[in-house]
Amino acid sequence: MTTFDNIIIGAGPGGYELAARLAAKGETVLVVEKDKLGGTCLNRGCIPTKCLVATAEAAHTINESASLGIEAASFKINFETAYNRMRQVVEGLREGVAAELSKCTVIYGEAKLLDNKTILVGDEIFEASSRIIIATGSTPAVLPIEGAELAMTSDDVLNMSVLPPSVIIIGGGVIGMEFASILSNLGVKTTVIEFCKEILPPFDQEVAKRLRMTLSRKGVDIITGAAVTSIKSMPDGMLQVTYSGKRGESQIEASQVIMAVGRKPVIPEGVSEAGIELTAKGFVKVDEHMETSVAGVYAIGDVNGLMMLAHAAIAQGRVVADGNPELFDINRVPSIVFTNPEVASVGMTPAGLEQKGISFKTEKRMFAGNGKAQAMGKPEGFIKFTILPEFSNQIAGVTIIGAHAADLIAEATMLVTDKVSIDDVDSRYIHAHPTLSEMF
Repeated sequence: MTTFDNIIIGAGPGGYELAARLAAKGETVLVVEKDKLGGTCLNRGCIPTKCLVATAEAAHTINESASLGIEAASFKINFETAYNRMRQVVEGLREGVAAELSKCTVIYGEAKLLDNKTILVGDEIFEASSRIIIATGSTPAVLPIEGAELAMTSDDVLNMSVLPPSVIIIGGGVIGMEFASILSNLGVKTTVIEFCKEILPPFDQEVAKRLRMTLSRKGVDIITGAAVTSIKSMPDGMLQVTYSGKRGESQIEASQVIMAVGRKPVIPEGVSEAGIELTAKGFVKVDEHMETSVAGVYAIGDVNGLMMLAHAAIAQGRVVADGNPELFDINRVPSIVFTNPEVASVGMTPAGLEQKGISFKTEKRMFAGNGKAQAMGKPEGFIKFTILPEFSNQIAGVTIIGAHAADLIAEATMLVTDKVSIDDVDSRYIHAHPTLSEMF
């Protein structure tokens, strides 16, 4: 039996960042990965989708170029080239992860927990003298409906080297809307079916409505308040989706169906036997230190369900490494939707404050009033500030829809984290002109 200070199960962003951090402190680390370094984010999520976002944005820019004085008579999308580029980017970054783990021991296989100190990989037992960290991530969830096996998951989409003529996306959350934006910009007839009354349920609903209206104008059919009940293969090779909505039962058809209804945790074998408690939704239950119900065993990232984002997993890993729970606060974690236009949010939303009975007000800065946005030909969107008047106009939350929202949210995150007054942003901070950041 080989002993390490730490054993980390899973080499996604949370796992490999924590491993590198612990190794830099002089601790010995064993990383166990059953698939590829980088986890879902690098191999089947964040990075490959952003490569396709870049391709989709290029196509959209060409389509809109006439207003900027460039007349493009026609162009062709070579999706095979875009797919190969995506794979090259992923492979290059995976090599970077391997370099980051150079001071760690990495083995490949499935880990089984034996107790709070030992794991089994294959036929070999490893011991952790300090802690075991579960960082096994999540996998796409699937609706329990007839014909569910006919639908593609997000994993399948990112292995698709040929674009379908048409697609129905079940789910209008972050994953569903990103794929809707990507595929529609690449010329795929796209329909989204969302169970809730509005897309992007966790986000500020005014922003979600604006995104829905914008994508609808661009040709994406979005059906809300509808429950999908079945998927059926038709004689002509099309797939028929039946759903129950405001007008009763309806059917629509497309060449492909994508199931984008969230993700579920990947729980390692032996967790229950080791006495580790799970939440009602099947996630590993943790305290503010990311420790499970079993002393010495921790869980970070998607597997604990606190916030299923790569950078949240990294922040939770820092809590484990430094023992400081203040390093992770859900209200300081930005969320981004890489649609066109982009959506980003951090902090409290008006709906969240209403539920808590906290008084607030909101202010907006419109992209249309910004010189850089007008010069770019991107005047659509706004920054919405949620402010606490009783606390010196402290900025409690910011939601952005518009060009480069994913980059602009970084400043908003610092403002929310440092509890800055919106009055101070205007009076104390000098922003370069002309830039989008002037809207702050």
